[in-house]
Amino acid sequence: MLDLLIVGGGVHGTYLSSIALDSGVPADRLRVLDPHAAPLARFWEMTAATGMRFLRSPAVHHLGRAPHALRSFARTAAGRRHRAFLAPYDRPGLALFRAHVETLVREQRLDSLRVPQRAVALRRRSQHWEVDTPVGTIGARRVILALGLSEQLNQPDWASRSECGDRVRHLFAPGCEPVNLAADWLTSANQDCPSSDHPIVVVGGGISAAQVSCLLADAGHPVVLVRRHAERIHRFDSDPIWLGPAGMAGFRRTSDPIVRRSMIAGARRRGSMPPDVRARLLWHQRSGRIVLLESSIERAAPHLNGVRLELTMHGPLEAAGVLLATGLDGRRPGGQMIDQVIATEGLPCAPCGYPVVSQHLEWSSGLHVTGPLAEMELGPTARNIAGARAAGERLAALWR
Repeated sequence: MLDLLIVGGGVHGTYLSSIALDSGVPADRLRVLDPHAAPLARFWEMTAATGMRFLRSPAVHHLGRAPHALRSFARTAAGRRHRAFLAPYDRPGLALFRAHVETLVREQRLDSLRVPQRAVALRRRSQHWEVDTPVGTIGARRVILALGLSEQLNQPDWASRSECGDRVRHLFAPGCEPVNLAADWLTSANQDCPSSDHPIVVVGGGISAAQVSCLLADAGHPVVLVRRHAERIHRFDSDPIWLGPAGMAGFRRTSDPIVRRSMIAGARRRGSMPPDVRARLLWHQRSGRIVLLESSIERAAPHLNGVRLELTMHGPLEAAGVLLATGLDGRRPGGQMIDQVIATEGLPCAPCGYPVVSQHLEWSSGLHVTGPLAEMELGPTARNIAGARAAGERLAALWR
């Protein structure tokens, strides 16, 4: 019987396992259940796919305990060679952030806490919770659901209907390596017509679409970026006001989950990018490496050794392949496992389907949430690194 089982080993699960250890939970009574072999495995995979250079969040958002732990690490021998911050908010370089995380994991032996399995069912017992995996059942007095959205890919309807097979891929599909994928597409598309110049089409209007377009252009691949809307330039994916009382006071004053959901939706800056990413994209446009089209896509069909797209504003577009940088589906994560425990335990949910939890992020006695599942309590930044830190502040008191 464990004292604490954390389901999910990404940013939130890894940070909370560190907080739990520091708060006195014995290492032999704590486990992190996650299907991936290493902490933050999907986070590293997804950031690598986009070609991310700097995090979008400021330097104070990291997985260490002290507010300035990342800056302090950047002055050590291990961090100095990765030291990179982007003004004006000192956004850290991805390499520095990763080196810091890997140092924390090593120093606290967080990888030794991991159970590399997937949770498939969850149920309450009289004094504890049980979580089923494909190889057995784990019992724990407390369970934290640290489930993210990384397996819920947002696919446009036209892409779901297409018969283009591997020629239309989502950027965040497991194992997607855009540069190598583009090279394979271009080689195949140009076999029968070496003089043709089939581009790689990237679909999306936000930071990921811009970043991966630049990544492909840097590798020498021709790119057409298709987005439905004009550029939206914001430094962060929500206003920093939501990190403090100025934004959250009104959120906490209302208990109406419909109003809270509306506030969350209004605060998020979907399909946006920060100025530095926009500047890099603009440089590639001016050099001719990236062509930008604003249009919706009606359909995609196989064409010779590539794909033919029908655009509403620009007519047909032929491509070697299509890379979807259309983000993640925002529906409640956890799938059938969460559906079942809601039904069997009668757990409270907002009309949008997300949990209604206490100020300690408790959904039911001994069952807590973080990440997207906690956003009806933590607000617009719940999914981010800042949300993990906010969850840690609320949950640490339970273990002391």
